[in-house]
Amino acid sequence: MDVVIVFVLILLAFILCTSIKQINEYERGILFAFGKFKKILNPGWTVVFPIIQSYQKVDIRTKAVDVPEQEAITKDNVSIKINAVIYYKIFDAGKAICEVEDFYYAVGQLAQTTMRNVVGSVTLDELLTEREKISSEICAVIDKATDPWGIKVENVELKDVALPMEMKRVIAKVAEAEREKEAVITKSKGEIEAAENLKQAATLMSSVPGALHLRTLSTLNDISSDQSNTIIFAVPIEVLNAIQGHEKKGK
Repeated sequence: MDVVIVFVLILLAFILCTSIKQINEYERGILFAFGKFKKILNPGWTVVFPIIQSYQKVDIRTKAVDVPEQEAITKDNVSIKINAVIYYKIFDAGKAICEVEDFYYAVGQLAQTTMRNVVGSVTLDELLTEREKISSEICAVIDKATDPWGIKVENVELKDVALPMEMKRVIAKVAEAEREKEAVITKSKGEIEAAENLKQAATLMSSVPGALHLRTLSTLNDISSDQSNTIIFAVPIEVLNAIQGHEKKGK
């Protein structure tokens, strides 16, 4: 009789020890009793009786999931390859276990489908210039779909957009043409400003007696600093005749 009592006590002690479960701070436990959802277990030690009860741990930390590279066609019929990363966390562990079979797989598949659909609704230029806006749209769509699963999508970031080689050459040509256009416009603006300045200078010189002559002398002085230059100075015929007449009188 004593042996039976000892055996029962040892068995109860063993059952009690194996029934104690530890849940870490970053986890939540889902307790089932007779196969039915009972409650959510908070961090710490808890007792889960075997046979009649079972539990499952759920990690509630933010998860970063790499969305594999997807082929998509933009609104303007350009074939591209795009990948992204999605950040999400579980805010209701009970729904994450009871409402969806495998939330890891479900979120990944939903992200891939949503990314292709959103990319197909925008043009290539919008995709390249408004990546943050498109990422926000993808995030909003996924978050709305995963809300019944107890999952909060925090952010979606587009990592890379791969273009075909032919499209890269076309974009390079467009960029080169834009730069050439800007260069021509800048040069023409400079010529307009130069013409305006020359016009103002000519008007000022014509209004001041002797200004043009002083400017001519200043230019000659600048040129004469280099002795290798030969200066040909144009003199009006009347001035030349007057000089020659003065020389004859001197003789």
